[in-house]
Amino acid sequence: MLSRTASDLYWMARYVERMENAARILDVTYRMSLVPKDARLAHQEWYAPLNITGTLYPFGGRYSKVDAAGVLRFMALDPDNPSSIVSCARAARENARAVRGSITSEMWEVINATWLELQKLAGSDPGSDRLLALFDWVKERSHLFRGVTVGTALRDEAFHFNRLGTFIERADNTARILDVKYHVLLPSIQDVGGAVDYYQWAAVLRSVSAFESYRKVYRDVISPLKVAELLVLRDDLPRGLHLCMGEAYDILRHISGPRPNEAVRLAGEMHAGLHFARMEDIFSGGLHEYLTAFLSRIQRLGEAVHEAFFARGAGAAAA
Repeated sequence: MLSRTASDLYWMARYVERMENAARILDVTYRMSLVPKDARLAHQEWYAPLNITGTLYPFGGRYSKVDAAGVLRFMALDPDNPSSIVSCARAARENARAVRGSITSEMWEVINATWLELQKLAGSDPGSDRLLALFDWVKERSHLFRGVTVGTALRDEAFHFNRLGTFIERADNTARILDVKYHVLLPSIQDVGGAVDYYQWAAVLRSVSAFESYRKVYRDVISPLKVAELLVLRDDLPRGLHLCMGEAYDILRHISGPRPNEAVRLAGEMHAGLHFARMEDIFSGGLHEYLTAFLSRIQRLGEAVHEAFFARGAGAAAA
């Protein structure tokens, strides 16, 4: 497979996942904003989507204050924000169009129809009720895309590069969500264990579709240590770091064949670190520090994937 085709497939999947993640974050943030709380926490909550996506600075350059209306517009329908839902849908479609011959017609139809529908909304100013419906719809479209991919795509290199993009993007997003709650939204001492703290941790679980999984695994009240353990170390949670890095490592080994490269080494190292880690050790060293280091490593992994498969002169993307 040509490196350009592999890159388009990889980024197509990353943008679809990023689109869904933005919808998840905004949906949970909006619902959390309806919970009664003091003014400090209410103001702080709307910084979370901007911090998670690293768009606080560009937002500040275009909006006078951080509030619900501005953040929802910026993160959902602003075509000039590359991390917005509509921008991610556009980028996913552009990548899919470039590889029409490597994906199934069902995959193309889902991505194209999603972009066309979102394009209609981009110039409008929907109310909060319509936005909530939009977030659910975006998540459904992302699920539909993954479903038709698994159900219709040949298990060749194209399929594996698509899946690789999904798991790398998903791991990055889960780490960002957990870090923002633990570090940015860290409540004051008197609020720890209180109602607002509980609802924020529950919101973290809901943002990665893990609330029911938490109840099934722990059958206990929600605590930061157990939430972090579920999202970081469990190897059976679909959006957990351990499972995502295990999948990424297996895919990289498969598409690399007998030729070792830095991407395989980094993915294997990250997966092994998660496989043998203990939550108590992570907390004693600082969860924020651990997640910051993880995000740096996954950025490096993305760079290594580019160097191994997509860079000019890389030759064939897979053996």
